[in-house]
Amino acid sequence: MPKMKTRKAVAARFKVTATGKLLRRRPGKRHILTKKTAKRKRQLRAPALVAETQLKLYKLLMGV
Repeated sequence: MPKMKTRKAVAARFKVTATGKLLRRRPGKRHILTKKTAKRKRQLRAPALVAETQLKLYKLLMGV
């Protein structure tokens, strides 16, 4: 069976940590920022981990 190609769209959105987890960016920081509080925008900066339920699928698509 041939090797599976990496899905570049997925690879661009996630980063693999040393322990094998995936980091993602938080949604909601692109537009309509005037109504959002400074605290909310600050918290959106921090990356989050991908949920365990989706981890297997995204790792498969990334070829990890």
